[in-house]
Amino acid sequence: THKHFLLLLLLLFLSLLRFLLDTGLHYDRYLREVIDFLEKDQHFREKLHNTDMEDIKQGKLAKELDFVSHHVRTKLDELKRQEVNRLRTLIKAKQDLEGGNDIAVDHQALLKQFEYLNHMNPHTFEVDDLDRLIKSATKDLENYDKERHEEFKRYEMMKEHDRREHLKTLDDEQRKKEEEHYEEMRKKHADHPKVNHPGSQNQLKEVWEEADGLDPEDFDPKTFFNLHDTNGDGFFDEQELEALFTKELEKIYDPTNEEDDMVEMEEERLRMREHVMNEVDSNKDRLVSLDEFLIATKKKEFLEPDSWETLEQNQAYTDEEMREFEEHLAQQEQDLNLKSVDLQKQREELERQQEQLNAQKMELQQVSHTSGVWTALEMKDSSTENPSPPPHPSPLSSIPL
Repeated sequence: THKHFLLLLLLLFLSLLRFLLDTGLHYDRYLREVIDFLEKDQHFREKLHNTDMEDIKQGKLAKELDFVSHHVRTKLDELKRQEVNRLRTLIKAKQDLEGGNDIAVDHQALLKQFEYLNHMNPHTFEVDDLDRLIKSATKDLENYDKERHEEFKRYEMMKEHDRREHLKTLDDEQRKKEEEHYEEMRKKHADHPKVNHPGSQNQLKEVWEEADGLDPEDFDPKTFFNLHDTNGDGFFDEQELEALFTKELEKIYDPTNEEDDMVEMEEERLRMREHVMNEVDSNKDRLVSLDEFLIATKKKEFLEPDSWETLEQNQAYTDEEMREFEEHLAQQEQDLNLKSVDLQKQREELERQQEQLNAQKMELQQVSHTSGVWTALEMKDSSTENPSPPPHPSPLSSIPL
């Protein structure tokens, strides 16, 4: 639907900002501007309303661009020209940066970052542009969670790497104490109340009772949905869904506890949200409508769910991934050491050259000083051999007063 499309491309961007400084999408500004102007066209707005998300993803909606009004098309053309100019500026900047290294500029790699533009026609906004724009946005948004999982995996592996490196610096007794403390913290973290299956009746009833202050016997899915649809748009977006898991996460994580890692808490929140989306979001538009929610509450999984395995029960990386990660770190360290040795040699050479320059400067100063002394002596000898005649008396001196 029209609302699905707009919320996918706009509200979801805002919810993603919760974890990042920006969306990470190259074309975020351009995308927003295109949508804003397309909304102004009555024909296109009606088509949006009657098009499902799968058609949008497949680019079928893009064909309707031929029918938008002239003034909207004109503005879209101008937006595209501005974006192409921005692309050219970036290419020029990259050339300037890399020019000093005699490295050929990979224009194709840079153009791929702007694959939503039809570079063969930089002047007018056409069907292909909208098609590319929508598909690029959908693809990037669908990959966003995957990238966050990979970043978390690297975080966990680095944490384990640092722990192992620290152990290497300890003697046997200290290492034993450190290992015992580590195991104690792991056990303390795992010792928490039972976590309800995300999105299950038990989990939602707990929110209904503890967060909403209502009688669990009066639990009503429709009322629950309306209570937690905080912006009142008729959908649960990702941020609204994640807010439902706060009570469950508080069972596992406490920011004041040494054993609890808040980065891991956010990964657990993401896992819970993804799980509920996969079970409830039937049309895969990354939003949960009231109808989808009510249908899910009638399923067996809602009433009798499986137990939920928390993050500590699912290691983020395999032994092989950890081995490769440490090999990569070792290679990086080796490269840095080689660069450090090279820089040290360069520094020593510069210091040697500076010492030579200083010696030459001192020598020149001594030569200059000696030359000045001899010049002064020669001038003195010359004045002794050829004394100046006495001055003539002034004519006025002979006039009697």
